[in-house]
Amino acid sequence: MSSPTLAEHEKAIKDVKGCARMEDYSWPLAVVFLLLGVASDVLNVTLGLETIHWFLLVIAALLAAIFFRMGRGIYWYLNNPQ
Repeated sequence: MSSPTLAEHEKAIKDVKGCARMEDYSWPLAVVFLLLGVASDVLNVTLGLETIHWFLLVIAALLAAIFFRMGRGIYWYLNNPQ
């Protein structure tokens, strides 16, 4: 197996960096979903979705954020040769 060229290495870093930047949006999105779910439950109204669906969206956004956090770790590993 040959080692990657510099251009391939730079492309990999760019791709992983783009994935890692999505984490910046996943956490606040999870917080917004959580606030909408809590507000929906406290006010006993339906804010577009039922309360349980807002909490399911929170779980999905947090799982996505964990996946994107791994991308940030891979970016750090590729950017810091040993």
